[in-house]
Amino acid sequence: MPTEVKPGEVWFADLGLAEKSRPVLVLSFPQENDARSLVVVAPLTSQIRGLRGEIQLGNVSWLPKLSAVNIQGLASFDRHKLVRRMGVLSKEQMVEAKKSIRDLLEL
Repeated sequence: MPTEVKPGEVWFADLGLAEKSRPVLVLSFPQENDARSLVVVAPLTSQIRGLRGEIQLGNVSWLPKLSAVNIQGLASFDRHKLVRRMGVLSKEQMVEAKKSIRDLLEL
């Protein structure tokens, strides 16, 4: 990877043949002493439904379509599947994403 990955960034993930490759919001990136080398992400979608767990991103220059973060699609996978940094969420959008995760998981 050409740069250090940070939570709040949107990266393009090459998920291979098993799943659709797509932009994802990085929520957690593994540290050296972590048990697994997994990144935790939420996928982006252009199928905006206005439902619980969607964080609408509005018009951003680094996405071709209006998109939203799909908090209900939380996933983890090998960090090496992140291939290209696309952009970063605003502080307000990350606050909303964290709140949505807490609400969804009843934390």
